[in-house]
Amino acid sequence: MRRAYSVIRWSAVAVTLLCWTVLSLPVQAEMYVAGQLGVSLPQKLLGVQWHAGGSTLGGNNLSLDNSVMYGAKVGYYFDSLKWLGVETEVFNATPDVKQQNFTIGGVNLGTAPEMDLRVLTWAPVNIVVRHQMGAFEPYAGVGAAVFFSHLSNGSNSSSTDVGLNTQLGLRYRMTTHLAFFGEYKFNHADNLNFDNVGGVGLGLTADYNAHNLLFGVGYHF
Repeated sequence: MRRAYSVIRWSAVAVTLLCWTVLSLPVQAEMYVAGQLGVSLPQKLLGVQWHAGGSTLGGNNLSLDNSVMYGAKVGYYFDSLKWLGVETEVFNATPDVKQQNFTIGGVNLGTAPEMDLRVLTWAPVNIVVRHQMGAFEPYAGVGAAVFFSHLSNGSNSSSTDVGLNTQLGLRYRMTTHLAFFGEYKFNHADNLNFDNVGGVGLGLTADYNAHNLLFGVGYHF
Protein backbone atom coordinates (compact mmCIF):
# COMPACT_ATOMS: atom_id res chain seq x y z
CA MET A 1 0.00 0.00 0.00
CA ARG A 2 2.82 2.39 0.86
CA ARG A 3 4.43 1.69 -2.52
CA ALA A 4 1.17 2.43 -4.38
CA TYR A 5 0.82 5.76 -2.55
CA SER A 6 4.43 6.60 -3.42
CA VAL A 7 3.84 5.88 -7.11
CA ILE A 8 0.66 7.97 -7.14
CA ARG A 9 2.46 10.84 -5.43
CA TRP A 10 5.38 10.73 -7.88
CA SER A 11 3.04 10.56 -10.86
CA ALA A 12 0.91 13.47 -9.62
CA VAL A 13 3.99 15.64 -9.14
CA ALA A 14 5.32 14.73 -12.60
CA VAL A 15 2.01 15.40 -14.38
CA THR A 16 1.58 18.70 -12.54
CA LEU A 17 5.07 19.76 -13.60
CA LEU A 18 4.45 18.79 -17.21
CA CYS A 19 1.09 20.59 -17.33
CA TRP A 20 2.62 23.72 -15.80
CA THR A 21 5.44 23.61 -18.33
CA VAL A 22 3.13 23.16 -21.32
CA LEU A 23 0.78 25.94 -20.23
CA SER A 24 3.70 28.33 -19.73
CA LEU A 25 5.20 27.70 -23.18
CA PRO A 26 4.99 30.46 -25.79
CA VAL A 27 2.84 29.75 -28.81
CA GLN A 28 5.88 29.62 -31.10
CA ALA A 29 7.61 26.90 -29.04
CA GLU A 30 8.69 23.86 -31.07
CA MET A 31 6.41 20.91 -30.39
CA TYR A 32 6.97 17.38 -31.67
CA VAL A 33 5.26 14.00 -31.70
CA ALA A 34 7.09 10.77 -32.52
CA GLY A 35 6.70 7.03 -32.76
CA GLN A 36 9.51 4.63 -31.87
CA LEU A 37 10.27 0.96 -32.50
CA GLY A 38 13.23 -1.19 -31.52
CA VAL A 39 14.55 -3.92 -29.28
CA SER A 40 14.80 -4.23 -25.50
CA LEU A 41 17.90 -6.02 -24.17
CA PRO A 42 17.18 -6.60 -20.49
CA GLN A 43 19.75 -7.69 -17.94
CA LYS A 44 18.93 -10.50 -15.52
CA LEU A 45 16.49 -9.79 -12.71
CA LEU A 46 18.86 -9.03 -9.83
CA GLY A 47 18.54 -9.26 -6.05
CA VAL A 48 15.84 -11.91 -6.35
CA GLN A 49 13.91 -12.61 -3.14
CA TRP A 50 11.12 -15.16 -2.68
CA HIS A 51 8.41 -14.66 -0.04
CA ALA A 52 5.93 -17.11 1.47
CA GLY A 53 4.28 -17.49 4.86
CA GLY A 54 6.11 -14.50 6.30
CA SER A 55 9.54 -15.91 5.36
CA THR A 56 11.98 -14.52 2.80
CA LEU A 57 14.67 -16.52 0.97
CA GLY A 58 17.17 -15.40 -1.63
CA GLY A 59 17.16 -16.84 -5.14
CA ASN A 60 19.35 -16.93 -8.21
CA ASN A 61 19.30 -14.08 -10.73
CA LEU A 62 16.72 -14.73 -13.45
CA SER A 63 17.50 -14.39 -17.16
CA LEU A 64 15.09 -12.47 -19.38
CA ASP A 65 14.38 -12.67 -23.11
CA ASN A 66 15.15 -9.87 -25.53
CA SER A 67 11.97 -8.42 -26.96
CA VAL A 68 10.47 -5.99 -29.44
CA MET A 69 9.82 -2.56 -27.94
CA TYR A 70 7.48 0.14 -29.23
CA GLY A 71 6.08 3.43 -28.04
CA ALA A 72 5.45 7.12 -28.60
CA LYS A 73 6.50 10.49 -27.24
CA VAL A 74 5.32 14.11 -27.21
CA GLY A 75 7.59 17.03 -26.38
CA TYR A 76 8.51 20.69 -26.63
CA TYR A 77 11.68 22.68 -27.07
CA PHE A 78 11.62 26.12 -25.49
CA ASP A 79 11.71 29.10 -27.83
CA SER A 80 13.97 31.16 -25.55
CA LEU A 81 16.30 28.19 -24.86
CA LYS A 82 16.25 26.19 -28.08
CA TRP A 83 18.64 23.58 -26.66
CA LEU A 84 16.32 22.70 -23.75
CA GLY A 85 13.10 20.72 -23.90
CA VAL A 86 10.63 18.62 -21.97
CA GLU A 87 8.77 15.50 -23.11
CA THR A 88 6.56 12.66 -21.98
CA GLU A 89 6.82 9.17 -23.44
CA VAL A 90 5.40 5.69 -23.06
CA PHE A 91 6.74 2.38 -24.38
CA ASN A 92 6.06 -1.34 -24.02
CA ALA A 93 8.27 -4.45 -23.94
CA THR A 94 7.78 -8.15 -23.17
CA PRO A 95 11.04 -9.41 -21.57
CA ASP A 96 9.73 -12.85 -20.60
CA VAL A 97 11.46 -14.80 -17.83
CA LYS A 98 13.31 -17.62 -19.62
CA GLN A 99 12.91 -21.31 -18.89
CA GLN A 100 15.79 -21.94 -16.48
CA ASN A 101 16.89 -23.49 -13.20
CA PHE A 102 15.44 -21.85 -10.09
CA THR A 103 17.30 -21.81 -6.77
CA ILE A 104 15.55 -20.72 -3.56
CA GLY A 105 17.43 -20.54 -0.29
CA GLY A 106 20.39 -22.33 -1.87
CA VAL A 107 18.27 -25.31 -2.93
CA ASN A 108 18.15 -26.07 -6.66
CA LEU A 109 14.51 -26.72 -7.55
CA GLY A 110 15.25 -27.73 -11.13
CA THR A 111 13.99 -26.22 -14.36
CA ALA A 112 10.87 -24.06 -14.35
CA PRO A 113 8.91 -23.12 -17.50
CA GLU A 114 9.03 -19.69 -19.09
CA MET A 115 6.95 -16.95 -17.48
CA ASP A 116 5.33 -14.15 -19.48
CA LEU A 117 6.50 -10.69 -18.38
CA ARG A 118 5.23 -7.41 -19.79
CA VAL A 119 6.69 -4.03 -18.79
CA LEU A 120 4.87 -0.84 -19.77
CA THR A 121 7.01 2.21 -19.00
CA TRP A 122 5.67 5.75 -18.68
CA ALA A 123 8.13 8.60 -18.29
CA PRO A 124 5.88 11.56 -17.35
CA VAL A 125 8.61 14.21 -17.65
CA ASN A 126 11.94 13.83 -19.41
CA ILE A 127 14.25 16.83 -19.37
CA VAL A 128 15.94 16.86 -22.79
CA VAL A 129 18.93 18.82 -24.10
CA ARG A 130 20.07 18.97 -27.72
CA HIS A 131 22.82 20.45 -29.88
CA GLN A 132 21.70 21.70 -33.28
CA MET A 133 24.23 21.02 -36.04
CA GLY A 134 22.32 21.82 -39.19
CA ALA A 135 20.25 18.76 -40.07
CA PHE A 136 21.78 16.72 -37.23
CA GLU A 137 20.70 17.04 -33.59
CA PRO A 138 22.42 14.91 -30.96
CA TYR A 139 20.37 14.90 -27.74
CA ALA A 140 20.19 13.41 -24.27
CA GLY A 141 17.46 13.17 -21.66
CA VAL A 142 16.66 11.91 -18.19
CA GLY A 143 13.56 11.59 -16.04
CA ALA A 144 11.66 9.52 -13.53
CA ALA A 145 9.61 6.64 -14.90
CA VAL A 146 6.68 4.56 -13.71
CA PHE A 147 6.97 0.85 -14.55
CA PHE A 148 3.72 -1.11 -14.85
CA SER A 149 4.82 -4.75 -14.95
CA HIS A 150 2.69 -7.88 -15.27
CA LEU A 151 3.86 -11.46 -14.67
CA SER A 152 1.84 -14.45 -15.84
CA ASN A 153 2.50 -18.14 -15.16
CA GLY A 154 -0.66 -20.01 -14.28
CA SER A 155 -1.74 -16.90 -12.39
CA ASN A 156 -1.48 -13.16 -12.88
CA SER A 157 0.46 -10.73 -10.72
CA SER A 158 1.19 -7.03 -11.26
CA SER A 159 3.59 -4.47 -9.85
CA THR A 160 3.79 -0.68 -10.17
CA ASP A 161 7.14 0.94 -9.39
CA VAL A 162 8.99 4.23 -9.81
CA GLY A 163 12.43 4.17 -11.39
CA LEU A 164 14.78 5.85 -13.87
CA ASN A 165 14.56 6.51 -17.61
CA THR A 166 17.53 7.86 -19.60
CA GLN A 167 18.09 8.42 -23.30
CA LEU A 168 20.89 9.33 -25.72
CA GLY A 169 20.09 9.86 -29.38
CA LEU A 170 20.77 11.44 -32.74
CA ARG A 171 18.02 13.11 -34.77
CA TYR A 172 18.22 13.88 -38.49
CA ARG A 173 15.89 16.57 -39.85
CA MET A 174 14.82 15.52 -43.35
CA THR A 175 12.73 18.67 -43.61
CA THR A 176 11.72 21.45 -41.23
CA HIS A 177 8.95 19.22 -39.91
CA LEU A 178 9.98 15.60 -40.58
CA ALA A 179 12.78 13.95 -38.57
CA PHE A 180 14.25 10.48 -38.14
CA PHE A 181 16.15 9.42 -35.04
CA GLY A 182 18.07 6.60 -33.41
CA GLU A 183 18.11 6.31 -29.64
CA TYR A 184 19.60 4.33 -26.77
CA LYS A 185 17.67 4.11 -23.50
CA PHE A 186 18.55 2.70 -20.10
CA ASN A 187 15.79 1.82 -17.62
CA HIS A 188 16.06 0.88 -13.96
CA ALA A 189 13.49 -0.01 -11.30
CA ASP A 190 14.08 -1.34 -7.78
CA ASN A 191 12.05 -4.17 -6.27
CA LEU A 192 9.45 -5.21 -8.82
CA ASN A 193 7.02 -7.01 -6.51
CA PHE A 194 4.83 -9.90 -7.70
CA ASP A 195 2.69 -11.42 -4.96
CA ASN A 196 1.33 -14.61 -6.55
CA VAL A 197 3.80 -16.49 -8.75
CA GLY A 198 2.56 -19.78 -10.17
CA GLY A 199 -0.80 -19.53 -8.40
CA VAL A 200 0.63 -20.84 -5.11
CA GLY A 201 0.89 -17.56 -3.18
CA LEU A 202 4.66 -17.34 -3.66
CA GLY A 203 5.95 -13.76 -3.82
CA LEU A 204 8.86 -12.51 -5.92
CA THR A 205 10.79 -9.23 -5.71
CA ALA A 206 13.71 -8.27 -7.97
CA ASP A 207 15.49 -5.30 -9.55
CA TYR A 208 14.90 -4.59 -13.25
CA ASN A 209 17.45 -3.11 -15.68
CA ALA A 210 17.16 -2.86 -19.45
CA HIS A 211 19.16 -1.48 -22.37
CA ASN A 212 17.00 -0.43 -25.31
CA LEU A 213 17.88 0.43 -28.92
CA LEU A 214 15.20 2.31 -30.88
CA PHE A 215 14.57 4.00 -34.19
CA GLY A 216 11.74 6.39 -34.86
CA VAL A 217 10.15 9.12 -36.88
CA GLY A 218 8.89 12.43 -35.56
CA TYR A 219 6.89 15.41 -36.75
CA HIS A 220 7.92 18.88 -35.51
CA PHE A 221 5.30 21.64 -35.57
